[in-house]
Amino acid sequence: MEMTLDRLLAAYCSPTLAGIKPASLVSCNRALYPDLVMRLHAYRSGLAPRGLHFEIVCACQDRHLVLVYHRPLLERRLAEPDVQDALRRFGYAAEQPLEGLLQQLRRRMALADGFPHEVGLFLGYPVEDVLGFIRNAGRGCKLCGCWKVYGDAEAAAALFARLARVCRGVLRRVERGETLLEVFAAA
Repeated sequence: MEMTLDRLLAAYCSPTLAGIKPASLVSCNRALYPDLVMRLHAYRSGLAPRGLHFEIVCACQDRHLVLVYHRPLLERRLAEPDVQDALRRFGYAAEQPLEGLLQQLRRRMALADGFPHEVGLFLGYPVEDVLGFIRNAGRGCKLCGCWKVYGDAEAAAALFARLARVCRGVLRRVERGETLLEVFAAA
């Protein structure tokens, strides 16, 4: 089955679109989605009333990295004291508004030698897991699912199952012919 943009976003971003997770990150091949910028504008227009935003945070010759986020959830997440402390460790001015934090993240993505793994804080991963991944260079995790777990594996496993159910449900609807705008604008 062809990987349409709706199908790609349903597979990787449904928990964010459903308001369960503050943000999702998806890589879009430029050759497969030449009209990506126009399509993201349509998603923004149709889903902005639900607090949903679609932003290209990094672009290279072959791919766009798109951050899909639920603004109220992401603002709450980034205001959590342990998240702010972690962001400060990575050089962020954690008390600034969301736009400033996203601008810093984009800048770190553009300038980083490797990938700035603190992006997990934006995606709603537990602080303990983000810091554990960085500290252990991705090795020695307790569980590997949507992210590598270094903290509460039982809670993470339950959340992974919930996120997978949401993705499967939305993907089924998209595969039956509904668009993401139809699935989420009316929700």
